[in-house]
Amino acid sequence: MHKLQSNSNHSSLASRLRREIEGDVWFDTASRGRYATDASIYQIEPVGVVVPKTERDVATAIDIAREERVPILPRGAGTSQCGQTVGAALVIDNSKHLCEIFDYVPGGMEIEVQPGVVLDRLNAALKPHGLWFPVDVSTSAQATIGGMAGNNSCGSRSIRYGNMVHNVKGIEAILSDGHVAWFTEIDGAASGSERYRGIVSSFRDIAEREAVEIRQRFPPLLRRVAGYNLDILAPQDPLAYNTQQPNMAHLLVGSEGTLAYFKRLRLKLSPLPRHRALGVVNFASFYSAMDWTRHIVKLQPTAVELVDRTMIDLARENPAFRPIINKVLIGEPEAILLVEFAGEERTEQIKKLDSLAVLMADLGAPHSVVRLTDEAQQKALWDVRKAGLNIMMSMKGDGKPVSFIEDCCVPLEHLAEYTQALTSVFAKHGTRGTWYAHASVGTLHVRPILNMKQDGAQKMRAIAEEACELVRRYKGVYSGEHGDGLVRSEWIAPFFGPRLTAALAEVKTLFDPLGLMNPGKIVNPSKQDDRSLFRFKPDYRHQPVATLLDWSDHGSMAHATEMCNNNGHCRKFDADVMCPSYRVTRDEQHLTRGRANTLRLALSGQLGSAGLTGDAVRESMDLCVSCKGCRRECPTGVDMAKMKVEFLHQYQRRHGLSMKDKMIGYLPRYAGWASRFAPLLNLRNSHPVLAQSMEKWLGFSAKRPLPNWRHDIFSSHAQRLTNADTPRVALFVDTFTRYFEPENAHAAIEVLEAAGYAVDVLANDDKRPLCCGRTFLSVGLIEEARKEAQRLLAASERYVANHIPVIGLEPSCLFTLRDELPSLIKNSDAKKLASNALTFEEFLASDQPSNTLKTKLRPIQAPRALLHGHCHQKAFAVMPAVERVLGLIPDLVVDTISSSCCGMAGAFGYDASHYEVSMAMAELSLLPAVRQAEENTLLVADGTSCRQQIHHGTGRQAIHVARVLKLALSSS
Repeated sequence: MHKLQSNSNHSSLASRLRREIEGDVWFDTASRGRYATDASIYQIEPVGVVVPKTERDVATAIDIAREERVPILPRGAGTSQCGQTVGAALVIDNSKHLCEIFDYVPGGMEIEVQPGVVLDRLNAALKPHGLWFPVDVSTSAQATIGGMAGNNSCGSRSIRYGNMVHNVKGIEAILSDGHVAWFTEIDGAASGSERYRGIVSSFRDIAEREAVEIRQRFPPLLRRVAGYNLDILAPQDPLAYNTQQPNMAHLLVGSEGTLAYFKRLRLKLSPLPRHRALGVVNFASFYSAMDWTRHIVKLQPTAVELVDRTMIDLARENPAFRPIINKVLIGEPEAILLVEFAGEERTEQIKKLDSLAVLMADLGAPHSVVRLTDEAQQKALWDVRKAGLNIMMSMKGDGKPVSFIEDCCVPLEHLAEYTQALTSVFAKHGTRGTWYAHASVGTLHVRPILNMKQDGAQKMRAIAEEACELVRRYKGVYSGEHGDGLVRSEWIAPFFGPRLTAALAEVKTLFDPLGLMNPGKIVNPSKQDDRSLFRFKPDYRHQPVATLLDWSDHGSMAHATEMCNNNGHCRKFDADVMCPSYRVTRDEQHLTRGRANTLRLALSGQLGSAGLTGDAVRESMDLCVSCKGCRRECPTGVDMAKMKVEFLHQYQRRHGLSMKDKMIGYLPRYAGWASRFAPLLNLRNSHPVLAQSMEKWLGFSAKRPLPNWRHDIFSSHAQRLTNADTPRVALFVDTFTRYFEPENAHAAIEVLEAAGYAVDVLANDDKRPLCCGRTFLSVGLIEEARKEAQRLLAASERYVANHIPVIGLEPSCLFTLRDELPSLIKNSDAKKLASNALTFEEFLASDQPSNTLKTKLRPIQAPRALLHGHCHQKAFAVMPAVERVLGLIPDLVVDTISSSCCGMAGAFGYDASHYEVSMAMAELSLLPAVRQAEENTLLVADGTSCRQQIHHGTGRQAIHVARVLKLALSSS
């Protein structure tokens, strides 16, 4: 079995870097393993990783690497699909600190940024000025500007705005010899340093010498990103680079880090369109979708994007995407095209949708256009399209869509024939392709489904050779968007010919005479099918692990970790849940992707014999708060919360449980006893010495109070006499509600009865209170959790059999029934309970309960409610139900806080070692929003840990929705 190697040979390099730079320096096996992959099929161990804190750090690291003769690899989000950001080099990760947007002058159309700036963050900063940077790649939530420039990224709207090369005005670069220069427009004799002038002069000589060859080999196509842009001095199309003067920055754009490090970039901005309209054209055949694109582009849309049948079906399987994809389908189309129009006048865009409908009718497809003029619906559909790669990669099993010919670009008049011919090639080799993306410019992302653990490499080579001939026949280009990297660099020579291939090597030497900058890409490449460079190398095997949870949906836990395709969607910073700890630390090991890679490396023996129980895995999993955000938001369905449970089980089985973990896990078993001594146990919160002692011996942070024990626990429910025809519900009173906040249960019962229901409290024959097993799962005690789940299953059996809803108040406990229960108990009863379990708000939001309840609710004193959603409520998309239920209260304005995890996450925030991270999570948006709320604003949060965090961080008290509704009932 291949193992990641130790790095003792570079101890001098590591020591110098740690001594001379401020940022992080990582040379350990696990860190190098996490940086050994990107979104491609490759895995190459880097020499080490530097995360520079300042621009000075970068210059110092490059100087040290040069002196040590170690290659240098600049890296942004690490989302390259062709292997550009992996290599046996010193990786310089720009994404954590080098994210500054320099002063923007209002009214200006340029801006200067550092390479680590993420596109969505840049556009969020520009939006108030009515501007944007329009190279809107599908990975905009994580793609860095430096990476986009290195790759010459394009995006969905390139038909209107062009590629990255058309939108970069200048680049301040650091060469491998340490020289720093601004590469920008050149007018006549180049100005600047002697080194810079020498580069310009020598490049001119090369370009003039090869002018004829360049004209013959560089087709006049917008999507052309192979090699270096040798035609910048005399492009065939005068508008090719959107500049009046040749610009040396355009030679660097698309160079994939092989020529220089990008220190700063000067970008051209565009006005942000005020109105957009989207027409979704349904096609009965894939061929007609491709054939008619050439007619659609004559309407001057800003984008024409393809979604094929495979992607439609996979999107329907994802609960986040299902509603919008179903809305735009007419029947069962084989493909749809997303045709967008944008401009200043809304009526003008509506007219263009009319023109699209007329065109389709003229072409023989009347009534094939679904119109989307609502901005939210448009965004939802674009989110589906932008998640295209991840949706494709959500296929289960070892066969995956593989990226190696996905960016071939052909003229639109040949697009239908080309796709048909390539489909035949796939069939010849016993596979099929998945198609989507940029129909407008003849660049379709097509990925044949191959098993790269078996015969995928051989089929990849054969398909690539035939695809190459097809592209040449149709006068296209082999690399139209995602660059060359390891997977396509060897195909530069067949298209460029020997003279230009040699010219590329001259340019490389001109900039990088020592050959240190990201070697092996574009110039002197390896073979694309060299399996020694693959993620799944010939000796790749899973280590046998006796898991306790059910992983049959994937085949095994190891297969589940391999669902991560490294596309980095978990790096996003929007208002969704994923990934809370990464948002605070910005470290790869605390990212869903980083954890998945760590687990994959461990399960395949690449981190040594310890496997899942090693320190590297423990450190990576330590800050996972089990928010379940990745379960919903990761388009490939990586479920890190479930993986953490399995890891904890394996780890504690070998290392044992700490006393703190025992106290957390067994809480439901001793809570009844502890409640009898509530005043004594609560002394810890009022006596600092006791709190400090508890931190020292048990690990519970002395900086925050623990939940107060209660004498008046929830013990029984006096059933009121009801009519025999009164519908019933079963209420599951969880451990936290029973022992710490019984008023929530009493309020819920009163509200449910007011809604017209008789309430039974779930109980077991042994009289011991029921538990979902959540606390046991949180410390890896799976067998104990299974025992509790079996008791709960037995208690709910008759209700489930009679289709009586089982209702829960604490989100983490209720969603344990919905999510973990079927993995703990593999039978139909567990699945039935999972499908029958509802949150309090989900049940009340359904028509009959809400209609009955609405007539009984009256206004409350608070005019406004500020709502914080529990992570599991957001991960399972039940927040709309919470908002709807609160909306039943007359005159109450409900504002939902846009936040990720509160940071408490069950017992996570009580751990002394997690306290700072926990509070940092809360300070991202939750606590500032609470502090800004007026005193008469009602704070609402269903999660007990969320309420604890709000109280600790602000001194204010949030309450459960059940108590809010009870207030409205009391007002009546």
